[in-house]
Amino acid sequence: MGRDTKAKCRQCRREGEKLFLKGERCYTKSCAITRHNAPPGEQPKRRRPRRSHYLRHLREKQKARRIYGVREAQFRNYVAQAKRRKGVTGKALLILLERRFDNALYRVGFASSRAQARQLITHGHFQIGNQGTNVPSVLLREGDVVAVKENRRERIKRILESNQDRETPSWLEKNLETMQFQVVAPPNLEETVQTIDTNLIVEFYSR
Repeated sequence: MGRDTKAKCRQCRREGEKLFLKGERCYTKSCAITRHNAPPGEQPKRRRPRRSHYLRHLREKQKARRIYGVREAQFRNYVAQAKRRKGVTGKALLILLERRFDNALYRVGFASSRAQARQLITHGHFQIGNQGTNVPSVLLREGDVVAVKENRRERIKRILESNQDRETPSWLEKNLETMQFQVVAPPNLEETVQTIDTNLIVEFYSR
């Protein structure tokens, strides 16, 4: 996946809500949404026009992409996979995104943000079972055990300490002593922090 070099706070301001892209900063008063909740760029002197039908769909799709750090082609593939699964397409899409390796690391507190999770994975800090991997987009399955490699534990320990107040979702089970976690159930979408209208996303790709 190509690197996104756009300013993280500008992305949150564009969507008008916290996307939690900068880790600890997003939980403080330094958050851009807290200080200046307005779209980036020159502010218009007159009232903004009502959002068009297309723009509402586009913004919801962009918001989801930015939250999970997924490029357009990869996100389109996730939508295609979700359409092939039984049940509600939007729900299947979010479950696929939640199962990503980098997202699970962030959810369980082994990284302060998804961007940091991707960096740690590509640098080879973790292994799934007995197999090392440096691919952030790997989809974790129920029963998978992710552990920090023996020679990489010091840095991850500091990150865990800074995220000790973060609540671990019920579908992930964390063990601080062994510095590992396990996927114990399918992702529970009711525990996600952000609200994403997946109906708008599915409709966007159904045009």
